[in-house]
Parts: sequence; structure tokens; C-alpha cells
Amino acid sequence: MGASESGICCLRRDQRLIVGLDGGFIHSKDQKSRGEGWFEVIAGKSMPEEGAAKCFAYVQSYDTKPKRRLFELMKSQGLQANQQVIFLSDGADDVRELPLYLSPESEHWLDWFHVAMRLRVMGQMAKGLVNEQNMTSAQESLTEAGEELDTVDIGKQLERVKWFLWHGNVVRALDTMEDIEDQRDLLPQDGESRKKLLKAVREFRGYIEANQNFIPNYGDRYRHGEKISTAFAESAVNQVVSKRMVKKQQMRWTESGAHNLLQVRTKVLNDQLRETLVRWYPGMQN
Repeated sequence: MGASESGICCLRRDQRLIVGLDGGFIHSKDQKSRGEGWFEVIAGKSMPEEGAAKCFAYVQSYDTKPKRRLFELMKSQGLQANQQVIFLSDGADDVRELPLYLSPESEHWLDWFHVAMRLRVMGQMAKGLVNEQNMTSAQESLTEAGEELDTVDIGKQLERVKWFLWHGNVVRALDTMEDIEDQRDLLPQDGESRKKLLKAVREFRGYIEANQNFIPNYGDRYRHGEKISTAFAESAVNQVVSKRMVKKQQMRWTESGAHNLLQVRTKVLNDQLRETLVRWYPGMQN
């Protein structure tokens, strides 16, 4: 890693920046209805292959130049023209559009953490449906072996979906989810567990369809030591959206107040607060 005349480190062109993006929600002060009770914060971390990582954050509905904000942060880390940048995100539209502006040589992939987490929740729902069905059968002293087997197979089919997605085979994953939906008539006709499971499968299928162009072969990337998860960005969200901002504190925030505090917080985490204040107030230098 070299240094420019301005003293800012420059990345070699063969080095990559890895940027993880994620979102969180903060309790709104100006709550006029239940739907307006929260607003979204986008936070994340930019990690060069060599050198220190840096955090960033902004209030989605307040910041008018989020792309510029992230670009300047990456530039401070030595970003050059045609530098390879890899973005990992949860696939939300607002987050997914951000990388398209920043670097012509960028790659954008759906974060495996969010894929696996959704599949795990659906797997637990399938197990709950099995238990619910078995209890009903025991109470009625009936053996519904056929239905139980079909319900168990849904759990197995979800494992197949996970395996296909891990290897980047989106077509087979979508086909398997379609098979699951086709088997809804084999499930118990009543009960909240059935409704929740089918709704989750339907929503997950839409999620994968919307992000299918951003799903790589995770297994291949993992074997080659490449990032597939925004776990490092999750920790950044927890650091940036600190304890005083979370719902347990019951504190309410204006969008401007939260956004400004986030800028201070990221400067502290990036060890840039004094540098920024000195630039504003040169007399602090001494």
C-alpha cells in the first residue's frame, strides 16, 4: 500500500474493498401513527484487504447524499479509479441501489447471513407444525402417518433449498419452493402454524426472485476465502446504533438528531473525531 502526496493511503489496483451494508430501526419522536413509529438507519463497514476498517451510517429518509457519503469514506481508504469493490447487503431495494453509483468495477452479492437466517426460521416453523399435528393426532387417538410424513418432507425440502442456494443454483431453489407451495393441501387445513409457514415460504420465494442476479456460488467463494456474510457489518450496526438508540431505552429521536449523532458516533469509531474538529477549529491543533 502506497501513499499519495496528500498523505492518504492508496490501495493497489489488485486489492479489494469489501463493504457490508445493513439496516436498523430507531424509535421516532414524531410518531403520528403506528406505522410512523420507527425510521430506518443504514449502517455498515468498509474493509480494505490491508489497513483499518471504517464505519459509516446515515438516516435513510434524512440524508440527501448517502452515495457521496460512502464514496468519500472509501476514497479516504485509498479507493482508486476502477478499484474492485465487493458489496454485501440484505438485498433491500434502497440498500441494493447504493453500490451501483459508486464503482464501475464493483460486485454486489446477497448476504448469506440473511438467507440462512430466513431458512432457519422456516425450518423451525416446519418443526412446530409437525409437533402441532402430532399432538392433535394423539388427542384424537388417530395416526395421521401420511400427513406427518409430508410435513416432515417440507423440512427436508427447505434443506434442499438451502443446499441449492449455497451452490448458487437459484433455478432449482425456486422450483423446490414452488413444490412446497404446491403441497399446501397436504398440510393441516387449520391453525396459525400452517398460515405462518406458507406465508414465510411465499415471501422468501419473492425475496430470492428479486435478488437472483445477486446470488453467487457461496460455497465456491467460501472455499476460496472470500467474504459471503455481513457479520462484520452486523457488528458495525450494533456499534453505531448504540445502546441509547435501541428500543429498550425507550428514547425517541428526530431524524435530524439521530443522523447527526450517528455522524459523531462513526467519527469516534473511526478515530477521526479530533481530526475533524481540528479541521473545523484550527486553534485546537496546539
